[in-house]
Amino acid sequence: MAEYTLYCFAQSGNAYKAALMLQLCGADWEPRFVDFFNGATRTPEYRAINVMGEVPVLEHAGRRLSQSGVILDYLTEKLGRFGWENDDERREILRWLLFDNHKFTSYTATLRYLRMFAPNPDAGAVAMFRARAEAAWKVLDAHLAGREWVVGRRPTSADFSLCGYVYWPEEIGVDWNDYPNIRDWAARIAALPGWVHPYQLMPGYPLPAKS
Repeated sequence: MAEYTLYCFAQSGNAYKAALMLQLCGADWEPRFVDFFNGATRTPEYRAINVMGEVPVLEHAGRRLSQSGVILDYLTEKLGRFGWENDDERREILRWLLFDNHKFTSYTATLRYLRMFAPNPDAGAVAMFRARAEAAWKVLDAHLAGREWVVGRRPTSADFSLCGYVYWPEEIGVDWNDYPNIRDWAARIAALPGWVHPYQLMPGYPLPAKS
């Protein structure tokens, strides 16, 4: 049995954040597939695991943690990699984790879901989330101008949080060439030893064809 178990599925960028951290750290981990698209997270059994009905969930040493930012912080402590060098950096990492969860991932993930998975999405809702996502993309693109990583001079958990959804540009409907600093930053992450695309790292891809 692996030391770390991650409840996840391949289409979840939030789960990918934790899976990528585990993978790049060389942790002893295994994925546990959550059949989100067939309602698994709404079942009483899964709500007993996570009352919020979300992935990811990390199990380790008798603990069960949810929310990707919490999991990344925990893994930084336990695995001793991709963390901060001082209190100022810790707060800066937290700042970008909060921005990611509230803005960057929130809008990007919802836009992708509406485009890819929602039946008959409302065109006004798609346009609204696209506008909000574009605003968040511009913030990160501007921040990355003249720097390789989000915080400091090395990759940290802030990078892994923010990159959770960027490797699906066609599904999101974005050309990262329009945001060249994000494009180059995503390529640097993908060049890290051990990097794997989310569809290869977690179970559940491709989705079964609809009958």
